[in-house]
Amino acid sequence: MSALETLLEAKTCLILDGAMGTMLMAAGLESGSSPELWNVEHPESVRAIHRAYIAAGSRVILTNSFGGSSVRLAPHGLHERAFELNQAAASLARQEADAAPHTVLVAGSMGPTGEMLAPLGSLEPETAAEAFREQAAALAQGGADLLWIESMSDLAEVQAALSGAQQAAPELPAAVTLTYDARGRTMMGVTPQRAAAAMKAAGVRIIGANCGTGPDSVENVVAALREAYLEAILVAKANAGLPHMHGTEIIYDGTPEVMAEYARRARQLGATLIGACCGSTPAHIQAMSVALAGENS
Repeated sequence: MSALETLLEAKTCLILDGAMGTMLMAAGLESGSSPELWNVEHPESVRAIHRAYIAAGSRVILTNSFGGSSVRLAPHGLHERAFELNQAAASLARQEADAAPHTVLVAGSMGPTGEMLAPLGSLEPETAAEAFREQAAALAQGGADLLWIESMSDLAEVQAALSGAQQAAPELPAAVTLTYDARGRTMMGVTPQRAAAAMKAAGVRIIGANCGTGPDSVENVVAALREAYLEAILVAKANAGLPHMHGTEIIYDGTPEVMAEYARRARQLGATLIGACCGSTPAHIQAMSVALAGENS
C-alpha cells in the first residue's frame, strides 16, 4: 500500500498546496528565469514556501520541479543539471514534510515539456519519455512519495510521462491532472471522458484537473470524471480565479473566501485531493483547510 493510500484510509479528503510560481515571484524570482534553479541557489526560500503551505493545512506538497525535465530546462541552458535540480527539489520538500508534526506527503511535480510531440511536433515520444524518466528518478531519489504529472493537455505526452515514471520508480504511484478550458477540453481537445478512459486503461487511479480558468471549470471536470471513472481518486487544483493586470502586476480575483467555497463544492462533487494552483497562496489554502476541517481532521 502506498503512503497516499495509507493516509487516505484515515481521512476522507486531503488538502494539497497552492501555487509555487506565484510565491517564488513574490520572493524575487524574475520573469522568464528558471524556478528550478532556486532549489540550489535559494533553497531556504523554497523551503519557506513549503513550510508555509504545511502550516496552512497542506497534507500533500508539490516539489518545485514543474519545469524540471531536461527538455524544458534546455532553453535556460540547464538541461545537463536536470537530475541535480529535481533531486534538490524533492529533498527540500522532504525536509519540510519530515519536520511537520503530522504526516505530510511529497508529490514530485512533472509538468509538460513545452514541446509538441511528433507527429504534430518535433519531439519524439521516446525522447520525452527519457526526459521524464530522468526527472522521475531524481524526484524518487530525493524522497518523493508519489509522482505528480500535471498541467497536461496531450494524452501522448501523459503516456510518455507515465512511461518514464514507471521505468524510473515503479514503486511510486502516479497522479495525472490535465488542464481544461471553459468548454471542458484541453488545448489538444481532450475531454474528461476521454482522459478518464485513457487513465483507467493505463491503471492510473489518481486523476483530475488543475490550473484552467478557475474553480468553475475545474468543478465541471471533476463532476464529469466522477461519472466516467467511479473508482478514481479525484484531484481538484484550480487557479485562484482569473488573472487581471493591475499596472504591471498580475492579480487573481479568487479570494481565500471564494476558494473556500470552491473547496466545499469540489468535495461535494467527489474530489478527494483538493488544492489550488496559479495565483493562490497559503492564505487561500488555510481558508480551504478550515472549510473542509470536518472532513480533513
